[in-house]
Amino acid sequence: MAKKFKRSYKFAIKTALYITVFLSVVLAGFAHFTTGLMLKPFFAFVLITYFVSFFIIQYRVEHFIYKRIKKIYDNVSLLDSTTLSPSQVTTDMATLTREVEKFTKDKKLEIDTLKVREAYRKEFMGNVSHELKTPLFTVQGYILTLLDGAMKDKAVRKKYLQRASKGVERLIYIVRDLDMITKLETGDLHLEKEDFNIVELIQSSFDLLEMKASKKNITLTFDIDYDEPIWVYGDRDRIQQVLTNLIVNSIKYGKEDGTTEISIENLIKNKVIVRVTDNGEGIEKENLPRVFERFYRVDKSGSRKEGGSGLGLSIVKHIIEAHDEKIYVESVFGVGSEFSFTLEKSKNIPETDTEI
Repeated sequence: MAKKFKRSYKFAIKTALYITVFLSVVLAGFAHFTTGLMLKPFFAFVLITYFVSFFIIQYRVEHFIYKRIKKIYDNVSLLDSTTLSPSQVTTDMATLTREVEKFTKDKKLEIDTLKVREAYRKEFMGNVSHELKTPLFTVQGYILTLLDGAMKDKAVRKKYLQRASKGVERLIYIVRDLDMITKLETGDLHLEKEDFNIVELIQSSFDLLEMKASKKNITLTFDIDYDEPIWVYGDRDRIQQVLTNLIVNSIKYGKEDGTTEISIENLIKNKVIVRVTDNGEGIEKENLPRVFERFYRVDKSGSRKEGGSGLGLSIVKHIIEAHDEKIYVESVFGVGSEFSFTLEKSKNIPETDTEI
């Protein structure tokens, strides 16, 4: 408190002291050559002069500084003048300093955030255009070829129309996934939560993707035999979409004759964690923080031989977060990857049925 007082009134104290000393010397000299110096009136004069000088100087300096600082606030429009009061202003302008420092920090954070968003926007727009132009140009090429006369050949016409149709399907696939992510981010996609058996849902996903996995001779399996159902609470269709995307991803980047294994484990009392593990090519460490970004591809060659919209993992992340759950990824390049996510256990199923 003493330090703050000294800092705030240092100028007024010193100036009042100088004025008091000067007037006291003048008065003492005048008294010496006239009526003589009377100590009691002299000391009274010194005290009154000092305190009056101090208060006048302090008031005038604060008023002077406040007016000019207020003008800065109003003219520059950087600071909120309603937060400023005359009582806050001191001779070292501490109030202005604090406000300017706060403003600078806030603006720096805002600028940094805008730079990150701008970089993300540019990258996102580049990715969207890259993803869309390939099927668009493909469809355009086949249609122009048909219009140039190829439609007269029935065999060529059918083949080109089928290929154009595949290009349109890819466009629809990308737009649909983008629409789903937008709805998830804005909260427009309503989750229909219910109790369901996660073991049965995983087996259903295996059955749907068995043909796709067989093309690379990849085995889809559980880590152990789950003889009892494991009941969880969530949107069954969305969780199946999560499982499908993760399994498809493991098949795309899995090795020939490889394995995709799913395990279900107790995490805490009311949570389970589902792990999807493969022994594929894995992901390099520097790419791990970005695997859930829209259109981000680990393969920088630009190859699209594996198909897909490039939005699968981003959709997975948004669906899991819409359930207020967490998703994790671990990977060793050349060894394999593991994607895992948490789910809430069902509260409406008997305790004996929820044990793993």
